[in-house]
Amino acid sequence: MSEVESESGKAEGSVSVMRAPVSFASEELILVDSDDRVIGYRNKFQTHQGVGVLHRAFSAFLFNHRGQLLVHRRSLEKPLWPGFWTNSCCSHPRRGETIGSAVKRRIREELGIDAVATPVYKFEYQARYEDVGSEHELCHVYLASAIGDEEISAHAEEVMEWRWLSLDEVDAWHTESPEDLTPWFRQEWSALRTRYGAQLESFVQDIKTPDQRGAA
Repeated sequence: MSEVESESGKAEGSVSVMRAPVSFASEELILVDSDDRVIGYRNKFQTHQGVGVLHRAFSAFLFNHRGQLLVHRRSLEKPLWPGFWTNSCCSHPRRGETIGSAVKRRIREELGIDAVATPVYKFEYQARYEDVGSEHELCHVYLASAIGDEEISAHAEEVMEWRWLSLDEVDAWHTESPEDLTPWFRQEWSALRTRYGAQLESFVQDIKTPDQRGAA
Protein backbone atom coordinates (compact mmCIF):
# COMPACT_ATOMS: atom_id res chain seq x y z
CA MET A 1 0.00 0.00 0.00
CA SER A 2 1.34 3.36 -0.99
CA GLU A 3 0.51 6.43 1.07
CA VAL A 4 2.33 9.77 0.83
CA GLU A 5 2.05 13.15 2.50
CA SER A 6 1.06 15.94 0.14
CA GLU A 7 2.26 19.52 0.31
CA SER A 8 -0.95 20.54 2.06
CA GLY A 9 -0.33 17.96 4.76
CA LYS A 10 -2.96 15.46 3.64
CA ALA A 11 -2.11 11.80 3.19
CA GLU A 12 -2.82 10.38 -0.25
CA GLY A 13 -2.73 6.86 -1.61
CA SER A 14 -2.96 5.50 -5.14
CA VAL A 15 -1.97 1.83 -4.90
CA SER A 16 -4.73 -0.56 -3.86
CA VAL A 17 -4.44 -4.21 -2.90
CA MET A 18 -6.03 -7.00 -4.94
CA ARG A 19 -8.04 -9.24 -2.62
CA ALA A 20 -10.98 -11.61 -2.96
CA PRO A 21 -14.10 -9.83 -4.32
CA VAL A 22 -16.44 -8.27 -1.75
CA SER A 23 -19.19 -7.03 -4.08
CA PHE A 24 -21.54 -9.41 -5.91
CA ALA A 25 -24.35 -8.67 -8.37
CA SER A 26 -26.27 -11.61 -6.89
CA GLU A 27 -26.22 -10.51 -3.22
CA GLU A 28 -29.66 -9.79 -1.84
CA LEU A 29 -30.38 -6.21 -0.76
CA ILE A 30 -33.16 -5.09 1.57
CA LEU A 31 -36.08 -3.34 -0.14
CA VAL A 32 -37.87 -0.77 2.02
CA ASP A 33 -40.64 1.81 1.83
CA SER A 34 -40.09 5.51 2.49
CA ASP A 35 -40.45 4.86 6.24
CA ASP A 36 -37.60 2.31 6.11
CA ARG A 37 -39.93 -0.65 6.66
CA VAL A 38 -38.77 -3.87 5.00
CA ILE A 39 -41.00 -4.88 2.08
CA GLY A 40 -38.87 -7.50 0.35
CA TYR A 41 -35.50 -8.47 -1.11
CA ARG A 42 -33.89 -8.30 -4.53
CA ASN A 43 -30.42 -8.90 -5.91
CA LYS A 44 -28.12 -5.94 -6.30
CA PHE A 45 -28.05 -5.98 -10.10
CA GLN A 46 -31.84 -5.88 -10.43
CA THR A 47 -32.19 -3.29 -7.66
CA HIS A 48 -30.08 -0.77 -9.58
CA GLN A 49 -31.62 -1.24 -13.03
CA GLY A 50 -33.64 1.52 -14.69
CA VAL A 51 -34.81 4.10 -12.17
CA GLY A 52 -33.84 1.80 -9.30
CA VAL A 53 -35.85 0.19 -6.51
CA LEU A 54 -35.81 1.80 -3.07
CA HIS A 55 -33.46 -0.13 -0.80
CA ARG A 56 -31.64 0.29 2.49
CA ALA A 57 -28.09 1.64 2.32
CA PHE A 58 -25.47 3.46 4.36
CA SER A 59 -22.83 6.10 3.83
CA ALA A 60 -19.92 6.44 6.28
CA PHE A 61 -17.62 9.42 6.85
CA LEU A 62 -14.38 8.15 8.40
CA PHE A 63 -12.13 10.63 10.23
CA ASN A 64 -8.58 10.21 11.50
CA HIS A 65 -7.11 11.61 14.72
CA ARG A 66 -6.04 14.78 12.91
CA GLY A 67 -9.69 15.51 12.19
CA GLN A 68 -9.33 14.75 8.47
CA LEU A 69 -11.96 13.00 6.36
CA LEU A 70 -11.04 10.04 4.17
CA VAL A 71 -12.38 10.44 0.63
CA HIS A 72 -11.77 7.98 -2.17
CA ARG A 73 -12.07 7.66 -5.93
CA ARG A 74 -14.32 4.83 -7.00
CA SER A 75 -12.81 2.02 -9.03
CA LEU A 76 -13.37 2.09 -12.79
CA GLU A 77 -14.86 -1.39 -12.33
CA LYS A 78 -17.87 0.07 -10.50
CA PRO A 79 -20.98 0.09 -12.75
CA LEU A 80 -22.35 3.35 -11.30
CA TRP A 81 -20.23 6.53 -11.05
CA PRO A 82 -16.89 4.83 -11.82
CA GLY A 83 -13.91 7.12 -11.28
CA PHE A 84 -15.91 9.64 -9.23
CA TRP A 85 -14.72 10.83 -5.82
CA THR A 86 -16.92 10.01 -2.87
CA ASN A 87 -16.94 9.77 0.91
CA SER A 88 -15.12 7.11 2.89
CA CYS A 89 -17.38 4.09 2.46
CA CYS A 90 -20.82 3.57 0.88
CA SER A 91 -22.68 0.28 0.58
CA HIS A 92 -25.69 -1.78 1.65
CA PRO A 93 -26.62 -4.18 4.44
CA ARG A 94 -27.33 -7.62 3.07
CA ARG A 95 -30.41 -9.68 3.81
CA GLY A 96 -30.44 -10.49 7.54
CA GLU A 97 -27.70 -7.97 8.39
CA THR A 98 -28.11 -4.87 10.57
CA ILE A 99 -26.95 -1.45 9.38
CA GLY A 100 -24.37 -1.17 12.16
CA SER A 101 -22.83 -4.53 11.33
CA ALA A 102 -22.76 -3.70 7.63
CA VAL A 103 -20.92 -0.40 8.23
CA LYS A 104 -18.14 -2.12 10.20
CA ARG A 105 -17.92 -5.02 7.75
CA ARG A 106 -17.68 -2.84 4.68
CA ILE A 107 -15.10 -0.42 6.11
CA ARG A 108 -12.93 -3.44 6.93
CA GLU A 109 -13.47 -4.99 3.48
CA GLU A 110 -12.88 -1.84 1.43
CA LEU A 111 -10.31 0.02 3.52
CA GLY A 112 -8.61 -2.69 5.58
CA ILE A 113 -9.18 -1.09 8.98
CA ASP A 114 -11.55 -1.50 11.91
CA ALA A 115 -13.76 1.39 12.94
CA VAL A 116 -16.48 2.51 15.30
CA ALA A 117 -19.43 4.36 13.79
CA THR A 118 -22.17 6.67 15.05
CA PRO A 119 -25.48 7.16 13.19
CA VAL A 120 -26.41 10.76 12.35
CA TYR A 121 -29.47 10.77 10.09
CA LYS A 122 -31.13 9.00 7.17
CA PHE A 123 -32.66 10.28 3.96
CA GLU A 124 -34.10 9.09 0.66
CA TYR A 125 -32.59 10.04 -2.67
CA GLN A 126 -32.67 8.90 -6.28
CA ALA A 127 -29.97 9.55 -8.89
CA ARG A 128 -29.49 8.24 -12.43
CA TYR A 129 -26.08 7.44 -13.94
CA GLU A 130 -26.20 7.85 -17.73
CA ASP A 131 -28.10 4.89 -19.26
CA VAL A 132 -26.51 2.31 -16.96
CA GLY A 133 -28.79 2.42 -13.91
CA SER A 134 -29.73 4.33 -10.78
CA GLU A 135 -29.34 4.63 -7.06
CA HIS A 136 -32.61 4.84 -5.15
CA GLU A 137 -31.71 4.55 -1.50
CA LEU A 138 -32.99 5.06 2.00
CA CYS A 139 -29.50 5.94 3.17
CA HIS A 140 -28.26 5.94 6.77
CA VAL A 141 -25.40 8.40 7.28
CA TYR A 142 -22.67 7.61 9.83
CA LEU A 143 -19.65 9.34 11.32
CA ALA A 144 -16.79 6.91 11.99
CA SER A 145 -13.28 6.75 13.42
CA ALA A 146 -10.58 4.11 13.17
CA ILE A 147 -9.80 1.73 16.00
CA GLY A 148 -6.03 1.76 16.40
CA ASP A 149 -4.02 1.75 13.17
CA GLU A 150 -5.26 4.30 10.58
CA GLU A 151 -3.13 3.03 7.67
CA ILE A 152 -5.42 2.39 4.72
CA SER A 153 -5.20 -0.89 2.78
CA ALA A 154 -7.75 -0.26 0.05
CA HIS A 155 -9.42 -2.99 -2.00
CA ALA A 156 -8.39 -2.65 -5.66
CA GLU A 157 -11.82 -3.57 -7.04
CA GLU A 158 -13.48 -0.87 -4.94
CA VAL A 159 -11.00 2.03 -4.57
CA MET A 160 -8.63 3.65 -7.10
CA GLU A 161 -7.07 6.23 -4.80
CA TRP A 162 -7.78 8.11 -1.61
CA ARG A 163 -7.01 11.26 0.36
CA TRP A 164 -7.31 12.54 3.91
CA LEU A 165 -8.75 16.08 3.76
CA SER A 166 -9.57 18.73 6.34
CA LEU A 167 -13.15 19.95 6.64
CA ASP A 168 -12.17 23.19 4.88
CA GLU A 169 -10.56 21.27 2.00
CA VAL A 170 -13.70 19.17 1.53
CA ASP A 171 -15.80 22.35 1.60
CA ALA A 172 -13.65 23.92 -1.11
CA TRP A 173 -13.81 20.86 -3.36
CA HIS A 174 -17.56 20.55 -2.84
CA THR A 175 -18.00 24.19 -3.90
CA GLU A 176 -15.46 24.46 -6.70
CA SER A 177 -15.68 21.06 -8.46
CA PRO A 178 -18.94 19.32 -7.54
CA GLU A 179 -18.89 17.48 -10.87
CA ASP A 180 -16.01 15.35 -9.50
CA LEU A 181 -18.18 13.99 -6.69
CA THR A 182 -20.94 11.38 -6.42
CA PRO A 183 -24.45 12.78 -5.98
CA TRP A 184 -24.95 11.20 -2.55
CA PHE A 185 -21.64 12.62 -1.27
CA ARG A 186 -22.68 16.13 -2.35
CA GLN A 187 -26.06 15.87 -0.65
CA GLU A 188 -24.71 14.32 2.54
CA TRP A 189 -21.84 16.78 2.92
CA SER A 190 -24.23 19.71 2.53
CA ALA A 191 -26.40 18.30 5.32
CA LEU A 192 -23.45 17.52 7.59
CA ARG A 193 -22.10 21.06 7.23
CA THR A 194 -25.46 22.74 7.86
CA ARG A 195 -28.26 20.87 9.64
CA TYR A 196 -25.88 18.49 11.42
CA GLY A 197 -22.91 20.86 11.60
CA ALA A 198 -22.73 21.00 15.39
CA GLN A 199 -22.72 17.20 15.65
CA LEU A 200 -19.99 16.93 13.02
CA GLU A 201 -17.77 19.54 14.68
CA SER A 202 -18.20 17.90 18.08
CA PHE A 203 -17.39 14.46 16.68
CA VAL A 204 -14.23 15.68 14.95
CA GLN A 205 -12.99 17.54 18.03
CA ASP A 206 -13.62 14.52 20.25
CA ILE A 207 -11.50 12.15 18.13
CA LYS A 208 -8.59 14.52 17.59
CA THR A 209 -5.42 13.88 19.53
CA PRO A 210 -4.70 16.59 22.15
CA ASP A 211 -2.07 18.32 20.00
CA GLN A 212 -4.55 18.59 17.10
CA ARG A 213 -7.48 20.07 19.02
CA GLY A 214 -8.26 23.59 17.94
CA ALA A 215 -6.63 23.06 14.54
CA ALA A 216 -8.68 23.64 11.39
